[in-house]
Amino acid sequence: MGAEQAELKVEQGAGSKRRRRWLRRLLWAPVVFAVFSVVQVLVLRFVDPPFSTVMLFRQVEAVAQGDWKFRLHYQWCDLEDMARSVPISLVAAEDQRFPEHNGFDLQAIEKARQHNERGGRLRGASTISQQTAKNLFLWQGRSWLRKGLEVWYTVLIEALWPKQRIIEMYANVAEFGDGIYGVQAASRSYWGKDAARLSPAESARLAAVLPSPRRYNAAKPGPYVQRRAAWIQRQARQLGGADYVDDAN
Repeated sequence: MGAEQAELKVEQGAGSKRRRRWLRRLLWAPVVFAVFSVVQVLVLRFVDPPFSTVMLFRQVEAVAQGDWKFRLHYQWCDLEDMARSVPISLVAAEDQRFPEHNGFDLQAIEKARQHNERGGRLRGASTISQQTAKNLFLWQGRSWLRKGLEVWYTVLIEALWPKQRIIEMYANVAEFGDGIYGVQAASRSYWGKDAARLSPAESARLAAVLPSPRRYNAAKPGPYVQRRAAWIQRQARQLGGADYVDDAN
């Protein structure tokens, strides 16, 4: 019995050590992730990404559905190589206080909350910074985990990137059609020209399809896209035109 008890104590001691080792790993995991994400965002301030997480998931989704003909369309375009109407159209459509807030538009959040309390179609209040974080680093869908990571990455983006980099990144990773990511790929796909040659009307149409890029077509706009694009152009003029985004820092 003495030998059995000694063996049992050894096993219990080994089990206790394993538990402590796993506990230490769990405690260190958030620290490791925080350091990794800071480095990740800092690198992407200077390095243009070859793809985004949303693009990767979209490709996997197509393969899982047996759509072997599906191809991603993506080509990076520097901000200075885009028509000046592109950034202001995106801001007018998605986040008109983009130059002013620090990643979260509290006024828009409060307005959305009041609107949703009255019922009807739900309204969101995500900023361009939040959407950039989601499109670049995360995945589609709704969950508390994804939302928490979106907040974290948004804070990092706003802290480590200038506004010009944020709008440049958003214009390149946003989806403008099924499998079409970025304004350069969209411009080539829809009009056969580079993003530098987009007209204000074409830029507004691209921004107009962003709520549902797989449902609407910027090259063949229906009544909704036409109305929204016209509204975007009016808003862009009221904001002060391209200078409104150019002056953001």
